[in-house]
Order: sequence, then structure tokens, then C-alpha cells
Amino acid sequence: MTELRVSHLIDEADEMLDNKFHVGSYCFFMNIDDVQDILSKIRAILPEEIKTAEMILKRRDDIYMEAQSRADRIISEAQNTASNILSESELIRAVREKATKIQEQVKESCEEMKNKAAQEAEDMRRAALKEAIETKEGAQAYAQQVLDNLDRNIAEIHRIVKNGREYLSNQKDRRREMPVRETQNEKAYTEQ
Repeated sequence: MTELRVSHLIDEADEMLDNKFHVGSYCFFMNIDDVQDILSKIRAILPEEIKTAEMILKRRDDIYMEAQSRADRIISEAQNTASNILSESELIRAVREKATKIQEQVKESCEEMKNKAAQEAEDMRRAALKEAIETKEGAQAYAQQVLDNLDRNIAEIHRIVKNGREYLSNQKDRRREMPVRETQNEKAYTEQ
């Protein structure tokens, strides 16, 4: 569920980047605050990924304890059953041997179940942790990319503003020089 929310937020940010405002060959974003808000939401969701991994670890421990408890219960029941049946005769001895074999089979079966449950829980924990790390790294890389783009855009806007100021300053200087030139031109014309 968190993966879908993170993915959805990243898609929203991507859509905002696609909906930018163009003036000539320059590109401006309409609302930087929206992009920053989405990045904050992504950062807030990442701890949930870690909680999910912790829940998986707890589930692994619960499965392990349940398997151990089941194994102990089965062994105890087998021992109680064997104790109730024991006797000195050959029949009882055969039953003892069979009970021991069953007990060993149960121990092996329980041990296999316990090992399998522990392995599955460990695999789930590793997968969840890997996914959480990849999600976090992807979000950080995406955030870095967005910030780099914003930095380039701000630098470009700064350059445009600087050029605009220089242009206006040049226009102002030309307007100041025009009356002097017109007066000089009038004098030259009247002298001819």
C-alpha cells in the first residue's frame, strides 16, 4: 500500500514537471511549493516502509515460536503416550522403538518446519528491506534530479533578469544621449 502511495506521489510530481510554463525557449514552473509538498510527503511515507519490515520480522519470530511450541507439544504428547504404554514385554519394547522413531520423525518434521518458516521470514524481511532501500534511494535520486532542474532554471531566470537590466540600462543611456545628438545635428544643419 505504501509503495502505491509513494509511486502515486512521484507520478504527481512528474505530472507537475510536465505542466510547466514556456516563454520562448525558456521554461518556468508554475508552483514550486506543490513539488516541495509532494517531496515532503514522500519523505514522510518512507518510515512506514521500515515499519513494514519490522512487522515482517516480528511475524517471522511469531512463526518460529509457534513452530517451536508445536514441536514441544507434539514431543510431550508423544512422550506421554509412550510413558502410558510402556511395559516390560516384547510388545511394549516394540512400541517403545516405534514411539522413538515417531518422536524422531516428529522432531525432524518440526525442525524442517521451523527452518522453513525461519527461512521464509528471513527472505520476506530481506525483500522488504531491499524494497524500502530501493524506494528511499529512488525518492532521493528523484528529489536530487528535481532540485538540479530547479537550480538550472533559477540560474537561467537570473541570467534573463541580468540581461533585461542591462538592456534597460542601455536604453536609458541612449535616451540621455539623443537630445545631445539632436542639438548637434540641428547646429550642423543650420550652419550649412
